[in-house]
Amino acid sequence: MISRAGFALGAIGLTAGAALAQSSVKVSVGTTNSNSDAPFFIAEAKGYFRDQGLDVELIAFDSAAKMVAPLGTGQLDVAAGAPSAGLYNAAQRSVDVRIVADKGSDPKGYGYLPLLVRKSLVDSGKVKTVRDLRGMKIAEVAQATASFCTMNEALKKGGLSFRDVDEIYLGFPDHLTAFAGGAIDASITAEPIVTRCIESGVAVKFMPNDDFYPNQQIACVLYGGPFIKNKGDAAQRFMTAYIKAARDYNDALKGGKIAGPAANDVIGILTKYTAIKDPAVYRAITPNGNDPNGRLNIESLRKDLATFKEAGFVKGDVTVDRVVDESFAIAAVKTLGPYRPKTA
Repeated sequence: MISRAGFALGAIGLTAGAALAQSSVKVSVGTTNSNSDAPFFIAEAKGYFRDQGLDVELIAFDSAAKMVAPLGTGQLDVAAGAPSAGLYNAAQRSVDVRIVADKGSDPKGYGYLPLLVRKSLVDSGKVKTVRDLRGMKIAEVAQATASFCTMNEALKKGGLSFRDVDEIYLGFPDHLTAFAGGAIDASITAEPIVTRCIESGVAVKFMPNDDFYPNQQIACVLYGGPFIKNKGDAAQRFMTAYIKAARDYNDALKGGKIAGPAANDVIGILTKYTAIKDPAVYRAITPNGNDPNGRLNIESLRKDLATFKEAGFVKGDVTVDRVVDESFAIAAVKTLGPYRPKTA
């Protein structure tokens, strides 16, 4: 009798599971497989997306800039990347893309996008202050993205601006080789390449970005307008899963490292979903911050948009308010309740 009851309950469970699978909403998510994509990976690995009735496909892109067009046409639902001049220019062309939540920022202690300077220049005394970088070659990951604004804020500490240096565009992994070969003099580089450059002896951390531009909104979660319009309920459920995962990520942080109570769990997920398979690398790096409520630094976005306009990358009267929609994150927090950090 007991075994039959168990079988019946199991059958009910299988039927319910099949029904859920059939009713799952497909959501395509563009990622760059970077450390700051951690909440996506956590939500997928822990079943948070599945629990929300979502069938999420993570699609790797080599640049966030390449995600904007497919977001606007509905070929991609969600994207992860830096706010860029291209995003605002697309908005001016009536491409409907929205910034909806924090994905990467640099609160105090979490400066994961610092200014690096070639070690030989520092050792020789040729570069003693930021002012000494005038006319030198500085690498960024791409033109007119958040890292351009990061670089400009660093240069301001020496009375310089982007106009006073020779900008070089290189993917972060190429910064190490470029420093080693003397092809660049300085860079704005993201982890884990920062740690690799320092450990290899080719560069030094000249200024951490949480010192010269704290709380910059470096990376965001983006929704395509068609996703919001056609799958609005799924968009809300996606955000609930994302915020839940972002809180797990925060539980892994401590003292500017991935060393919190949830560190082992999160590092295990990162080694599964990213190209870095050595857990020791994650323990050594300075990780990005990620607000546990998904809150955006609107003032930082406005400041960076002004920089894009000053540089001529964005023309016209587009505003940050035109591309930001915080309603999904606010509603997710109401559903989940206040964030309570894990203590053990």
